Amino acid sequence: MPAVQLLSPEGELVENPDYALTLSGTELCGLYRDMAITRRLDTEGTTLQRQGELALWAPLLGQEAAQIGSGRAARPDDHVFPCYREHGVAWTRGVDALTLMGLYRGVKHGAWDPQEHHFHLYTLVIGPPLLHAVGYAMATARRPGDSAVLSYFGDGASSQGDVAEAFTYASVNRAPIVFFCQNNQWAISTPVSRQSRAPLYRRADGWGFPGVQVDGNDVLACLAVTRSALDAARSGEGPSLIEALTYRMAPHATSDDPTRYRDTEEVRAWEAKDPLRRLRAHLIAYGHAGPDFFTDLEAETELMARRLREGVRAMPDPDPVDMFRHVYVDEHAQVGEERRMFEDLQNSFAQEETVR
Repeated sequence: MPAVQLLSPEGELVENPDYALTLSGTELCGLYRDMAITRRLDTEGTTLQRQGELALWAPLLGQEAAQIGSGRAARPDDHVFPCYREHGVAWTRGVDALTLMGLYRGVKHGAWDPQEHHFHLYTLVIGPPLLHAVGYAMATARRPGDSAVLSYFGDGASSQGDVAEAFTYASVNRAPIVFFCQNNQWAISTPVSRQSRAPLYRRADGWGFPGVQVDGNDVLACLAVTRSALDAARSGEGPSLIEALTYRMAPHATSDDPTRYRDTEEVRAWEAKDPLRRLRAHLIAYGHAGPDFFTDLEAETELMARRLREGVRAMPDPDPVDMFRHVYVDEHAQVGEERRMFEDLQNSFAQEETVR
């Protein structure tokens, strides 16, 4: 079965009665704006890391449609569990991009309040967030209301045992959760062909819940499919799995060099499926946006980028002793001793400077 698609790479609408979607020109322009802002904050994050302003950055270049489409499908009262490169989803949940960069600069621990945004904290450990999400979904099902949970992971994380356990618990408990897999084709340097002999969405069959594959570079398809899955979850139909076929155009992280393991022709083939290019073509062809819209949007994204640069560079350095705080709820003997040793070391440097 081909992946669900509502917008072709050329920007033409594709009919799909199972996932009918009617959006106004204003709403379509809003989706394009979301993706353009997400791409600009992402490229700025990479630039700041290269300049030594961030410790690390996990780029999402090429995955804007998967993140914005699915993120906009969630309701404000739904709870979202990201992995660590869901910057576009964070944008849809109202998390300031500068807050994200504070996390990658190392000056913030949690950075944002998960309950305020209904958006959980990032985690660099792949797999376990799905277990957290399932637990939250099981609790959600016992509370008044009909909110659902949306949990993100990648093709690499799909090989983790934590994911299989999460699928099991979600299935037997009919948890109101949607598992959203961004299959960007590469788990660092391991291609998806080395991880699974069958499409990832078909793994849902083994757990007894629906799985669907969607064109992850089609923001309309990602929106429609995720909205449908979340509606099914909140109506008591249990979990589902969405595999969004997309591509990581940038490195896995700024510490990675994808030219060592990726073929140039493969990259070029995916460039032709660029999510922003196809929606832009649609907006122009159908008269939803003119030159002024794109000019104004470019100016808006540049202003945002300037604010991010200035904001990151203005962030105060944290107290080095903070690394020992909040490790445990109560004082821990070993951590406390390590903190005192570190403080003694820091004081010795200060004394040497005084002598000089």
